[in-house]
Amino acid sequence: MIDSEMVVDKKDGKSSMLNGRFEVILPAERWERVPSWGGASFGVSHVYRPSTVEQLQAIFELARRSGRSVGLRGGGNSYGDAAMNDENILLDLRRMTRVLDWDPENGRISLEPGVTLQQLWQYVLEDGWWPPVVTGTMKTTIGGCAAMNVHGKNAWQVGPIGEHILEFDLLLPSGEIITCNREENRDVFFAAIGGFGVLGCFTRITLQLKRVYSGLLDVETCSLPHLDAMFDYFAENVPRSDYIVGWMDAFARGRSLGRGDVHRANYLPPGADPNPSQTLRLDNQHLPDTILGIVPKSIMWLFMRPFTNNLGTRFVNGGKYWAGRLTGVKRYRQPHAAFHFLLDYIPNWKKAYGPGGLIQYQPFVPRENAREAFREILRLCQRRGLPNYLTVLKRHRPDEFLMTHGLDGFSMAMDFRITPGNRERIVALVKELDEIVLAANGRFYFAKDSTLRPQIARAYLGEEAVAKFKALKQRCDPDNLLQTNLWRRIFEP
Repeated sequence: MIDSEMVVDKKDGKSSMLNGRFEVILPAERWERVPSWGGASFGVSHVYRPSTVEQLQAIFELARRSGRSVGLRGGGNSYGDAAMNDENILLDLRRMTRVLDWDPENGRISLEPGVTLQQLWQYVLEDGWWPPVVTGTMKTTIGGCAAMNVHGKNAWQVGPIGEHILEFDLLLPSGEIITCNREENRDVFFAAIGGFGVLGCFTRITLQLKRVYSGLLDVETCSLPHLDAMFDYFAENVPRSDYIVGWMDAFARGRSLGRGDVHRANYLPPGADPNPSQTLRLDNQHLPDTILGIVPKSIMWLFMRPFTNNLGTRFVNGGKYWAGRLTGVKRYRQPHAAFHFLLDYIPNWKKAYGPGGLIQYQPFVPRENAREAFREILRLCQRRGLPNYLTVLKRHRPDEFLMTHGLDGFSMAMDFRITPGNRERIVALVKELDEIVLAANGRFYFAKDSTLRPQIARAYLGEEAVAKFKALKQRCDPDNLLQTNLWRRIFEP
């Protein structure tokens, strides 16, 4: 006879009798507070940290027996609730960090999903390769990048990271592993990439990397006086750049609306770097830990906090813009890591926003509508007294992925500080912003989202795409075991 308090596994739970059935009770020591990356929301989940595929399979079976859903979490860098699964099981995949295969001749690498961008570029750079797409932080995992189909400062040039994924193995909640590429399981391939982790768990991802001939980039920076100048600069320089990103001062008004800085960069061709063996060394890529060799960057957020308010940020943004105007166009060479990973320059900089954290709102708008839509968005934020503190402009192109945010146009990422006094006002503001974006035939990005509503998602994705995704979800996960807060908020409200 089975004891109703029989221990199933000392780490994974125990079994109790309920209405004549045995139900697995998950252990209390697994409960953890799990925040969104922006810190504006949090929940509590049973967190497991598997290191093997067999452990993943066992946890899925445990979830089935305990009546819990399973959410997937990589580096936890999604601004909102995409990597949260309140009151259920959350799989933290950062222990799955093996490089499974590396071909330095052709630049093809196979990885487990918990490998970070930092681990990837540090593994391949000295062989003359670089990840084709990187985010603003090197802390994101490859599995998370694939699940969100992330993009970089070269999105119009090379598309999102999914364009460079050759193949992956996907663990389904049933325990079955399927291989997906552009020929085999093609429909799942184009849905799981960008499918925010609810079709299955990546266990192997094979990427094609970018050959580089130097550890440096040729960089140009300049300041531009208004939004039209910003768009004109992109139009002129996109054909002759490998990377472009713009920063805008969201406090500027009138004729100065949309003023800011742009940074563009190009790879060095073969032979342009007189000493590539040195510049490709990891020792020449690390971000410094101090400012001027004195002040530890780890405490800089404390000095930033007094300025992280409307008055302080207006002052900082204005100073940054005018400093750029005074120095004019600057050209220099910069290591890859220093150019790309701006969010890693100041550790824990988000703490400067205070205990309420921040959210990011990032609309994607077609090229022909972007200029006027973004002008309207900036003005509306100012009228509502809710200017965003960091505004980043990027260029994009369309792609084949089912749940894509990509289009032939631009995105504008905007960081909003959350306080007890403005939370409801920001929720109301983004509803107005959603209407502007939809009217301009725009799209949204799940990795950054905190506020999207079901009707908005259906409006921009289209009923056909949503129905197709749900059909694949039913096929890959018929028991709906894989869930996150984002999935329930948008697709199962």
